[in-house]
Amino acid sequence: MNSLLVNKLLDILLLDITFMITIGIAAMLLLAAGFLLLMMVNQRKKWLLQKQMSQLKEHQQNQLIESAVRSEEGERHRIAEMLHDEVGALLSSSRIFLVEMNTHNLSEDDKQDHAKVKEMIDESIQKVRTISHNLHSTILKEFGLNEAIRHFMKKITGGTVVNSTVELDDEYQISNAETDLAVYRIVQELVNNLIKHAHPRLIKIRSSLSQNQLELQIQHNGKGLTQEQFEELRFKPAGLGLKNIQNRIILLKGNILFTKLDTGEYIIQLSIPVLI
Repeated sequence: MNSLLVNKLLDILLLDITFMITIGIAAMLLLAAGFLLLMMVNQRKKWLLQKQMSQLKEHQQNQLIESAVRSEEGERHRIAEMLHDEVGALLSSSRIFLVEMNTHNLSEDDKQDHAKVKEMIDESIQKVRTISHNLHSTILKEFGLNEAIRHFMKKITGGTVVNSTVELDDEYQISNAETDLAVYRIVQELVNNLIKHAHPRLIKIRSSLSQNQLELQIQHNGKGLTQEQFEELRFKPAGLGLKNIQNRIILLKGNILFTKLDTGEYIIQLSIPVLI
């Protein structure tokens, strides 16, 4: 009888111990789960905070870049107006004064010098006019991006050893004035850099429009850049033009890629999202 009672008491005690262990394990599991959940919540909060900080930093960076680009464009317009209104007017007045001079009593050498000065003033007036138009981008506002690029290439390569071909997708019309202006400035900067540093004999510009994406290629046979060289040079003081190009690309949310072909020629490819 006593043995049975002892066994029952031991069974009850064992059940109590098992129950307590089970409760303890469950409590530990719940505590661990709660701890993991808390860590996950904290990690998510930290990730969201980092994302917000990154977006804020990107937004501030874009604002600074946009401010710099707008300032540059405003300065371009100011210089263009000064060239046109002041320098252009002064050169035109000088030409009138020169033309009205009495050259009858001049020697043949002096007459030749007079004609030469007149020719130089005429050339200066034309150059000032061209520079002013390029800075002010009047043709871009009036006729759109494609015609502005054609006009620019004709002006910059006309009368030089550089040949150029321009094949642009006429399906692309003016989508956004600021976008078109940014793309035009990028093309200007790239082509000016090519002529100044790469010394190509041929420059080909092509564009195509597909699903709100403008693809523009500049191919040349001069001394070009690879993507690695572009990334390196744009952070150097001498690479201000390349930095300006990258700033405009960032604002456009586009991409630029420098590639060397197997033929030895180089291609600069721009991919710009546009709204049609």
